[in-house]
Amino acid sequence: MARRTGPDRERWILLADVARAHYVEDRSKVDIAAQFGVSRFQVATLLKQARDQGVVTIEIRDPRRPSRDDDLARMLGVERVQVVDVSGTTEIEGTERVGTAVMGALRQTLRSRMTVGISWSRTMDLAAKFLPDLPPCTIVQLAGALQVPGSGTLPQVISNLGASPDITTLPIHAPLVVDGAATARDLMRQPEIAQALERADGLDLAVVAIGAWQAGESSVWEKVAAADRDEALAAGAVGEISGRLFDAAGDHVATALDDRLIGVRYDQLRRTPHVVAVAHGPARAAAVVAAAAAGFVTHLIVDSTLAEALVDLLETLDDES
Repeated sequence: MARRTGPDRERWILLADVARAHYVEDRSKVDIAAQFGVSRFQVATLLKQARDQGVVTIEIRDPRRPSRDDDLARMLGVERVQVVDVSGTTEIEGTERVGTAVMGALRQTLRSRMTVGISWSRTMDLAAKFLPDLPPCTIVQLAGALQVPGSGTLPQVISNLGASPDITTLPIHAPLVVDGAATARDLMRQPEIAQALERADGLDLAVVAIGAWQAGESSVWEKVAAADRDEALAAGAVGEISGRLFDAAGDHVATALDDRLIGVRYDQLRRTPHVVAVAHGPARAAAVVAAAAAGFVTHLIVDSTLAEALVDLLETLDDES
């Protein structure tokens, strides 16, 4: 269930309850109307709203026609691709749909007593408000945060979850990028941060975002100096996950920036059995292809604009090979 407050949360609870009664319990609209004290026409409206707002997603797998998701998974070589339709939405509405899908994937994959790592990014920060109710588990914040307008949701949500006796949280109260390597070393020696980064060695599941190493497509790009950007580009960087850079083959690109990052290492992600990765926007197509080539992404969530760009790019690469 999305972690919202006030009337907004109550509305989502109603949409979820009505949708569950109809789609899961297979009850009639008349029966549902009687339970919730509304008309059957209002039930139909609520079901439409549940679909439109991402409370319900419907996936049709026709054996005669492989889905776009299946085609992309095959082309990228990952276990699962989930395309979120954002046509006809505003930027915020589209982001909310993607955020709902990310947290839905977390809910479906997470099992009791697992250790799950969640990495900061603008997408994950926005998605955090859709964090579902979780089983007993350990949540590790995989990277410090960047101060960008409107951010701060993910660290706060993780802190709030720490109040639950069934959930252990390991937050990182530090920025993702600091000015010097010595500062980064000092921060990472702090017991709370050291414990979180150490637990990243034994994750069962990680949820991360893929950024492209270019202006407007990476929060880290925007926070580092031109010299850092140029060094990474010269070394072949095309994308980043929590500031950890990788090239077109999916291999880690080591630069001086690595020594100033407070967060999960690339090799730790490679050892994680299940990695849910999210990306949006057509400009990130090359970065997503590279991340898939790295071999550790098991569940990829992209919006429909990025899905179209991925198909075009993959077909072009196939023609050139």
